[in-house]
Formats: sequence, structure tokens, C-alpha cells
Amino acid sequence: MKKLAVTGSLLLLIAVATFMLMRDWSTTDRESRGDITNIITPYEREGTFYTAQIKGNRLQVYEKNAWKDMQIKGVNIGMAKPGTWPGEGGITEEEYYRWLEMISAMNANVIRVYTLHPPGFYNALKRFNDTHESKLYVMQGVWIEEETLSSTMDAFQPDNREPFMKDIETVINVIHGNAEIPARPGHASGSYKANISPYVTAWILGIEWDPAMVNQTNLVNAGTGDYAGKYVFTESAAPFENWLAGMFDHTLDYEMAHYQWQRPVSFTNWVTTDPLEHPSEPSESEDLVSVNPNVIHLKEEIYTGQFASYHVYPYYPEFMNYEPAYLEYKDQHGKPNNYAAYLNDLKNANNLPVLIAEFGVPSSRGLTHENPFGMNQGFLSEEDQGKINACLYEDIVYAGMMGGLIFTWQDEWFKRTWNTMDLDNPDRRPYWSNAQTNEQQFGLLSFDRLKIRVDGSTEDWEASETPPLYEKESGPLQPDADGQDELRTLSRVYATHDERYLYLRLDYKNMDISNPFKAMNTLIAFNTLQGQGNMDLPNLTGVKAQEGIDFVVQLQGEDTSRLIVDSYYDLFQFQYGDQLEEELSYPIEKNSGRFHPIRLALNRKTTIPSTGEELPFTFYETGKLMHGNGNPESENYNSLADFYVNPDKAMIELRLPWSLLNVKDPSTLEIQGDVWNGGMQSSSIIDGIDIAVITYKPGADGNAALLGTSSGTLRVADSLPETGNDGMLGSMSRYRWESWDLPQSTERLKKSYDVIQELFKKE
Repeated sequence: MKKLAVTGSLLLLIAVATFMLMRDWSTTDRESRGDITNIITPYEREGTFYTAQIKGNRLQVYEKNAWKDMQIKGVNIGMAKPGTWPGEGGITEEEYYRWLEMISAMNANVIRVYTLHPPGFYNALKRFNDTHESKLYVMQGVWIEEETLSSTMDAFQPDNREPFMKDIETVINVIHGNAEIPARPGHASGSYKANISPYVTAWILGIEWDPAMVNQTNLVNAGTGDYAGKYVFTESAAPFENWLAGMFDHTLDYEMAHYQWQRPVSFTNWVTTDPLEHPSEPSESEDLVSVNPNVIHLKEEIYTGQFASYHVYPYYPEFMNYEPAYLEYKDQHGKPNNYAAYLNDLKNANNLPVLIAEFGVPSSRGLTHENPFGMNQGFLSEEDQGKINACLYEDIVYAGMMGGLIFTWQDEWFKRTWNTMDLDNPDRRPYWSNAQTNEQQFGLLSFDRLKIRVDGSTEDWEASETPPLYEKESGPLQPDADGQDELRTLSRVYATHDERYLYLRLDYKNMDISNPFKAMNTLIAFNTLQGQGNMDLPNLTGVKAQEGIDFVVQLQGEDTSRLIVDSYYDLFQFQYGDQLEEELSYPIEKNSGRFHPIRLALNRKTTIPSTGEELPFTFYETGKLMHGNGNPESENYNSLADFYVNPDKAMIELRLPWSLLNVKDPSTLEIQGDVWNGGMQSSSIIDGIDIAVITYKPGADGNAALLGTSSGTLRVADSLPETGNDGMLGSMSRYRWESWDLPQSTERLKKSYDVIQELFKKE
């Protein structure tokens, strides 16, 4: 009788669990969305359900009543799109669904989200997976508030622990389609009815942990000892690892108690807090403390297992570029590869299977960190981005990892990076695209609409109905006896813009097809900030402006063109002048007549502790312009192209990133102010940008040569506006544009997508 009662209770428990499982799998919502194919049925063991588990060094998923190994190949997805901050939850369900289709077509099998997304994400995922044979699995993250962690510097504080545990419970309810979340600023909310639990292969808890916070947590909780919980325990754990074990335990316990489900569990980690020692790391904070996943263990009641997950990039922290053993390490192809070297060490330092949960390089114009083997953080084309990401993934697989997740799926306009973050308005970042900030352009999906393709065609100019800023029919201002006057004669100048660039088009009367710059060089002068700038233009043209010139484009050749800045308006000089080895031999003052190259910092002066080697402050010239075709549909497309010369049409097209012109926010016409009086916080709202164009005959030294009809020091061949006999430039035309709050954007798969698609197809 007792045995019969127990059996009856067990049957009742199974029936209840089965009802809860099937509750949302047969909703009218699914039926209304179309045919359903191959819905995942979970594996059941002693009343516990799961569809993913760690077996050996692999993630396994349960499909068609069988376990199969899965090499993880996927992407991370953020919560923002142009015009929105992540916490606004601005991505629509249809946008999510379209992205999932693209990601699946890329042959990926896993996506990772860092935090709770809006209901549209979970609806789209369920709709996609319920109607597609090839599933997209999810690794769901749970975010913790960084500001509270940083202010308390102790993870055990209730202000950290309790909200995090509550968020864990919320996200568990969400993936089971069982949550109504009220609106809260900075967080996703709404009605969550889509049960995606069969498609969630893992929990990845937390964030990239601040080493100072981890260290302080360990210090103030030194007597905590090891953790012994219901499902999780530790051995020789530091206090912060004890805290993480508690979060694991709470996650597993809550989902088991409420849904009888479990799945693999991990926490976010990164190189800064890995279990290794890095004697070549120059920054103490980057090798201050470890967070070791190997000390956390699961009890036998948890069948799904655990794994370690790390964010690993090839260029940072700095030890990656200076550790001798890493620089000498040969990869599977016999080539030097510091990234492969580190992965090898990381794998050997972990008893658990390892997932590289973030890796990648950006397709940005701006550069932030250099890698000795070219795997840089920035100044990479879309094609470069794809090839390098493919190599990184191959290194990950060869090192014996579970796989890797590319950072990231979509470009993120709201992001910042250390060497440009003081050059823009932090409150307006989502509303325009900063080509100089690499953190915004890690995505495989671009949103830049590229209003002008910069490919030598006039079609996009005509389509946009852009009127000329200048137009004339007459010959050159000053002719010469070399018979090349038409090559130096301007006919029209156009200007337009979008969220990323200021575009210019220069039309000449004629152009040398074999070498357009042999008999003609061009200067484009910009007056942006009133009350400062140089009156004299460079290159000894003899031209003087009525208003100060802040920037000049020097078009002198396909490989020798650049944008230069008035020395007084040189933000790099203001920020880092005291760190430069060569001191200026002249004072920084208004109307000095001097222009500087435009530069970005790369590394501050530092010392490698293992060798004592002193490394100088490093920087590079970001104002140097690259010739190339900027049309993504062209076979010779180069996403880094700044200008294109079309001799057949006697035309030069140019696109300048807003930030190169010290524009802090083009959407409100805000530019950098007088930094020498107001600091980097100074700004000014402008009415537009004054533009002038000057041509000259280049001499052997690159400066303006004398013309046969020139008198005195005036060596300009032609100009718009016209230059007088006294060398005074006429009144410059002003390019004006309207402010905006909702940016225009266009989804476009980068060339890197094609490379990854082919890679994932083979893997």
C-alpha cells in the first residue's frame, strides 16, 4: 500500500511537470504564426528536464531523441540599435526575427545575450526555432549593476546580492514564458509568454569583473571559507568565488524548484581576472587578482555540468603583445601567434571545458590598440575583420575549446573607447556613427546608410538632389604656360552629409588620366569654430582667408593626402603634448600659421615589469587619408576608403568622419570649443561649416610652384570662392544641415559576414 502511494505521487508529479512543460508549447500564438516543425522535446531524467549538457569537452544538445555534440559557433547580440540606448529596449520583434534569419544563414548555431531582452526577442526566437530545422540556441546572461558593485566594492553587500538574485529569478521565469515585468528605467519589461527553455543551452552569469572590486571583496570577507550549498560547493575558494558559487546555487535551485529544469552553468570571465600570472603585464590592475572557475563544483544531482567562459582578444591586455613566449609561439600553421599562445595557456589552466564567449576585431577607421601580428583593435577593413575573426576562431578550435562567440552581431553606436571618449558628447552617442571609435564597429551588421558611396559615380549625388556649393564656367584664376590649366580649373563643389560622414565632391574642368596629381594639387579649407584658426593657408599658396581656417585637406596623391588641423585646435596636442618626446619649438597660439597632423594616442609610457624595458608613449596619424572605393557593391570595395579619384569624370569624392573635424555631435551641430580656455568640456553650437577649395601647381617639394602669370607670392591656380589679386580669399560658402533626434540607418551585412559564413559552413 505504501509502495502504491509513492508510485501514485510520482505519477502525479510527472503529470504536473508534463503539464507545465506543454503549457506554452501549444498556444494559439504558435498556431497563428504558421506551421511548426521539429519542436525540441527535452530529455527527462528522474523528473528533471534538460536539452543541453556538458560531455567531455563539448556542449551536447538533445535533438530528435538523441544527444549530439555541438561545436559552438556563434555571436553575441546586444540590446541597442541606432537612436536608442541599450536600456530602452528599442529593437522590435521583427528586427530580431530578421537578424535571427541572417545569423542562421551564416551557419551559426548559438547566440548569447548578456541580459534580459524585450519580449520581442524571445517571441522571435521561439517563432524562428519552432519553424526551422536548424535551431539557434541561446546562452542567456544575467547582468549585475556595475555602479552598485563599484560603489560598495563588496559583492556580498545586500545591495549587490539581493537584486542580482532577484534578476536571476526573473530571467528564469522569462525563458519559461512565465513573467510579467513592470516598466523600470534602463531595463527590459513587458509580458513574456514565449517558452524558449528548450533552446537555452546555458546560463552565463555576471559581467567582466572589476579586479579592484574582486580584490576588495576578498579582503573584507577573508574569513568566509568555502561554500557548501544545495547543488554547489567549492574547494579552496576565495571569497568572491564563494559568492559566485552561491549565485550558481541559487540559479540551479530556483529553476529546479519552479520548473524541474536544469542546464549548464558558467560565469563571465576575462583575461584580466583569469587564473594565470602575467609577468609582462605593465598595469598592476590587469593582473591584480584571479577569479578561478576551477574551484567551483556541482553536486551529482546536477546532470548538465558547468564550463568556464572567457572574453579573449588578441591585443589587450598589454602582456599579450610583450610576453616573449607568446611572441615566439608558433601556431598550427607554423606562424608566430600570440593569441594562439595565450589560448594554449588558458586551456591548460582550466580543468573545465572552456568557451571563448567573446572574441573579435572591429572594422573601424579609428585604431586603439596594436597587435604585433596585425590583429589590431581598429583601422581594419570589413574584409580584414572577417579574415582575422576567422583566424581567431580557428585558433580557438585548435586549442581545444568548446568553440567561440564573435563579438558582436550588430554595430553599437552608443559605445565609447578610451582614446576618443573625450572627443564627443557622451549623451548623444547613439544618434550618430563615429568612424573613429572602434568599439562601435565590432559588428558583422552595419547600420551606416552611406548616403554617398564614394566610388566615382555621380548617381548618388543626383539621387539626393544635392545642389552645388559652388559653380562656375570660367577658366582658372591664374593660368600657366605648361598647357595644363584645365587640370587645375574647378567647375563645381558639392557637400552633403549623413550620420557618419561629411561628403564632398570636387568637379574639375579636366583631369590627367595617368596621374591626376602630377600637375594639380588641391586644398580644401574648413572654418568650423568662429574666432580662431589660421588666416594663411598652407603649402605656400599665398592665399589668406577672411575667417580663420581650422582644418585643411591636402589632396596631393593617392598615398600622400591628409587632413591637418590648426595647431591651436589640435586636441591631441592639448591632451598629450606633455608626453611627446619632442617639444614644440613654438608656442601654441591663435593664428600661428601652423597646422598639425591629426593624431590619436595608442599607449601611454609604461614599463614591462618582467624585463624593466621602458616603452614610450605611442600614437599614430589618423588624419592620413586612404584612397579607395567606398561602395560596398563594388568588387574593389574598401570600407576604410576616404576619397576616390575618377579621372574620366574629372572628379574627386571625399568623406570625412565627423570626429576628424572635432565635431562632438553632428546631430545637434555641436563642435569642440576653445580647449585652451575651457578644457575638453568646452563646446560650441554652430550654424554650419564654411568651405573653400584651392588648386595649385605642385613643385618638387610638394608646395605651390610659381605660375607663369603669378605675381609676388600668390601661387594659387584656381579657387572657389575666388581669390583676389591681393591673395584674399572671397567669402566662403557655408554648408548647413538640420539637427536630428532620430537618425536614419540602413541594415547592411558587412564583407566580414561573408567570410564568417564560409568559415562556419566548414567547421
